[in-house]
Formats: sequence, structure tokens, C-alpha cells
Amino acid sequence: MDNKFTVDIDSVIKKFEDELSQDEYAKILTLREDLIDKYNKRQVKINHSVMELICAKFLIKNGFNVDIEHELNTISTDIYAKKGFGSLIVEVETGFVPPDHALDPLMYLRARVASKITRYSAYANKFILATTPYYIMQVPSSLIKPPRFRTPEEVEYLKKLCDMYYSNPPVSLEEIRNARLHSIYVVDVDDTSIREWEVNEYMGKAALWAV
Repeated sequence: MDNKFTVDIDSVIKKFEDELSQDEYAKILTLREDLIDKYNKRQVKINHSVMELICAKFLIKNGFNVDIEHELNTISTDIYAKKGFGSLIVEVETGFVPPDHALDPLMYLRARVASKITRYSAYANKFILATTPYYIMQVPSSLIKPPRFRTPEEVEYLKKLCDMYYSNPPVSLEEIRNARLHSIYVVDVDDTSIREWEVNEYMGKAALWAV
């Protein structure tokens, strides 16, 4: 494999090296090695990996132990982090649309986000989506509200939406009823920073950006 991936990863790490203590930096270097190994096995791509590293830096600085591309039961999470008895999952969403969905990109992206929230949020105390400042995520409105306010009709709609694109295995009605999105990380790769948004605040801004 070519060395460009390693060069780019190291360039990003160098940008925030001074922000970290010696112990925190050592944890980042461990994640670096893991990402390089996965890249050599063709399991990760640079855009996604850079965002994962920046999220990892943010979490490590906030006292979390972080694992990237973490296998959890039957799923693989982008980031799994623990602090004390609390756990957190971050899924990175870049807005990439494969060629097969060139004619239905909005529906496809809406289903992908819905599938991530419904499948993964049960596996941690807190579930977060991470995205870029230049992509407006298509989060279904029913997944923004607390689960107790989700109607049977909304649950059924989400089930059909997810099954259109992600049916192996299908998401369950119970997962949809209990799914929860806690916050959103907006990741600025250029300066390796993160702004954490409350979900309703993000969606309100997104509505303005979309006008």
C-alpha cells in the first residue's frame, strides 16, 4: 500500500500534538497504529479516518478511553469510548453517496442516518453523529424527539425507510422505538476542532442553511 495515508494521518496528528499531555498523545499514537493497520487491510479510508482521529482527540482530552473501528456484538462502531461506568458511541457521517444511489441521494442519506441511530444507540449510554460543516445531515424528525413521544406511525415509517436500503439484518421495531440521538459533533478538519451541538439546535440551523 502507498504511504500517502500515513503521511496524511501524521499531518493531522501534528496539528493537535501540542494540545495533548504525554499520556493523551500516547493514546493517539496507539489509535494511529490501529488505523494504519486497518488501511493496509483495505478496511478504512482517509476522509473517514481523519474525522475519527479528531473525534478521538476531543474525547481523550475529556477523559475517555477511546477505541476506533470497535467491534461490538454484531456491529462495528466508528468510535466506542468509555469513562467510568459511562459509554459513548460516535458514528462519522461524511455524506458520501455511492454511484448506485445517484438518483435518490436524499432518501438514501436519510435512511443511512436513520439506520445508524436505530441500530447503534442501544449499545451505549450516549449516541452521537459526527459530520462536517459543509454537509447537512438528513435526520428524520421523529428521531430528534425523545422516544416516548415517537408515534406508532413514525415508527412504521422509519422501519420502511431503513428496510428500503438496510435489511441485512433488518432493524427491529423495538430498536426504532427506543433509538436516541443525544448530540452532534461538527468536525472542522482544517483546524482539527469540534463543536458539539444539541440536536434541535443543529437541525434548526440546518433548516436555515438549506433555504
